Amino acid sequence: MFPNTRSFSNSFFLSLIFAALLTACGAPEESQVSSTETSAGTAGETETGALTDSGPAAAPDLDDPFIWLEEVEGEEALAWAAEQNALSIPRLQGDPRFAAIRDAIETVLTSDDRIPTPGLVNGQVYNFWQDDEHIRGLLRRTSLESYRSDNPQWETVIDIDSLATVENANWVYKGRTCLPGDPSRCLLRLSDGGKDAVVLREFDLENKNFIDGGFSVDEAKTNVDWIDANTLVIGTDFGPDSVTTSGYARTLRLWRRGTDINDAEQIIEVELEDMSVGINTVAENDSRYSFVTRRPDFFTEQNWLVTPEGVLAEIPFPIDVNVQGVFGDKLIALMRSDWSPTEAATYPAGSLIAMDLESSISSGAATDVSVILDPNANDELDAISAVTMTRDSIYVSALKDVSGKLLRVRSGASAEQAWSITNIEMPDNGAIRLVSADDYSDSLMISYQSFLTPSTLYLINGDGEPEAIKALAPQFDAEPYLVEQHFVASVDGTSIPYYIVRAADAPMDGSTPARLTAYGGFELSRTPSYMSAQSQVWLQQGGAYVLANIRGGGEYGPQWHQTALLENRQRVFDDFIAVAEDIIERGLTSPQHLGITGGSNGGLLVTAAMVQRPDLYNAIISAVPLIDMLRYHLLLAGASWTAEYGNPNIPAHYDFISEYSPYQNVRADADYPEIFLWTNPKDDRVHPGHARKMAARMLEQGHDLIYFENAEGGHGGGANLGQLAVTQAMEVVYLLQQLDD
Repeated sequence: MFPNTRSFSNSFFLSLIFAALLTACGAPEESQVSSTETSAGTAGETETGALTDSGPAAAPDLDDPFIWLEEVEGEEALAWAAEQNALSIPRLQGDPRFAAIRDAIETVLTSDDRIPTPGLVNGQVYNFWQDDEHIRGLLRRTSLESYRSDNPQWETVIDIDSLATVENANWVYKGRTCLPGDPSRCLLRLSDGGKDAVVLREFDLENKNFIDGGFSVDEAKTNVDWIDANTLVIGTDFGPDSVTTSGYARTLRLWRRGTDINDAEQIIEVELEDMSVGINTVAENDSRYSFVTRRPDFFTEQNWLVTPEGVLAEIPFPIDVNVQGVFGDKLIALMRSDWSPTEAATYPAGSLIAMDLESSISSGAATDVSVILDPNANDELDAISAVTMTRDSIYVSALKDVSGKLLRVRSGASAEQAWSITNIEMPDNGAIRLVSADDYSDSLMISYQSFLTPSTLYLINGDGEPEAIKALAPQFDAEPYLVEQHFVASVDGTSIPYYIVRAADAPMDGSTPARLTAYGGFELSRTPSYMSAQSQVWLQQGGAYVLANIRGGGEYGPQWHQTALLENRQRVFDDFIAVAEDIIERGLTSPQHLGITGGSNGGLLVTAAMVQRPDLYNAIISAVPLIDMLRYHLLLAGASWTAEYGNPNIPAHYDFISEYSPYQNVRADADYPEIFLWTNPKDDRVHPGHARKMAARMLEQGHDLIYFENAEGGHGGGANLGQLAVTQAMEVVYLLQQLDD
């Protein structure tokens, strides 16, 4: 989804699927480029916390001999990390296989054969491109007609490598926020080394230059959007008490061109314990609508429309709604739970609904509400995974047993038929992604891919059928491999789907090295994506790839996520362990040859699985992970995830979190496989102290492990593609050493 389209849900807080268009600012979620599929990060210095009156949650601080490793740039902490690198780098990068594996991965990552990810804007196509010449990347554009050709004629808008060289800075491009109705006037987001915290600078895309004297904001986790060409609504770090305990903006202010940002008029302030408050402006029918969103926690939101008089008019939606955008005179939203605004009507969880915007605001009650699409009432659908809008259509990507579906929604012909829905034929058994919708036309770009089928990019214009305009050439020979989907019963009997990608002639005698991965959190779904550069190398080395669609994700709608929250978190680990046991039972692999990998929330998953069932695995990769779950809420963005995991300051929450928190449950007398932990000090979302402290504790207990800390990269693990190739190659070498040698 392109910035500032009429569909705006998640544009600030969630990375959706297409990594090149994403700027993650909330969940510790996964990306499509990182080796363990982790995504971008969150800023700030560490907080050490203190004992509170609300319970014993801070008690572990007093007994934690490794708390000094939470000082991100502390001299002792960095020296400790350097000592570990002096052991891990020779071990992994010194392996005779490393150079060839790194080169193979980097060749794919930087190949010119990649499909340039398109962003449709008023008939033009924008793309951010990185290769071996443009390590940091460049923003470029071409016409849609040129883009459709075999040899697009690109015009460079800004070269981030050149900018970094001129300014002697470590810039990483994090996207842009453009003026609705005038997409040439934008605020560029530039990050130091991959952090979530960014510098904002006003940029003229048409003239390809920064605006002299234009809007500029120092590094912070800033949320901003345009009211008009000379006015912003901005949430940033204004000093003491201006950010929440999660590290995000607590206030929004109206900032007019030519005035000091510190004199900007405050329009809202939320509670210190809220997650954040944000702004999003969309254009529709020659009008602009600016929405203010307060997020008490990660899965709830309270929304207001900014009126022409500058007044906040509250939108009468339930607190756990997920607003998607404006279509005509309707506000579009996804329901996370059943909603009954009147006794006569209930709008079910997981459904997509519409509500008349202006009359609902003026009356203070939900008016003219209708269900657009309800997967609960459709045997062909399990869940809605994404929504976007062109000028004339709403497009919905949906899932059925983790396989993608595509639907187009238009306004209906009568009051009895408020909405007209068309199923759009696409290939089966793969992932369908909404890549970019054009506000200014009825054009949409979508992609299809599966584990062994490279991505094909389709253009839909108006009522036309999807037209394949780009196809990624096969990056490896898929002929020897096959894909299987299986289901296994978890401890409580719930059926858990998972995929296996393996050689067709793999002996089912337990001897195949297998890499099992999952995420299991934040309602994020894992779908059948084309094998990444790293996974291609892994298959070619004789390995099998297993993806588990465990609870905590969104593969079967909101309930699939909600049944694994808080005191039910153990279900995530149970599901994952059930899949591990099943692939062993099937004969695909054995504990000696099974490795598990995950990043961020997935790093918590695999580290907890190691602590609970060390007998099942012989390799664990835990990347930029959460691990100390009794202090996570005190570190960087951790407080924003209490709706997912719970708040250790609450005694009841402390009790169930302490049962699985890996840092508190790792034992000296257990026999763990050698774990590979890695992170970097530029990860300002999931604190590097998690991985550091776990490594230090396990070393003290006498366990073998590998710890690696890169100097930069943020939560995505690589500030550029070369760095990413190095880390991914280190992972493959580690897996080969543990599972195949």
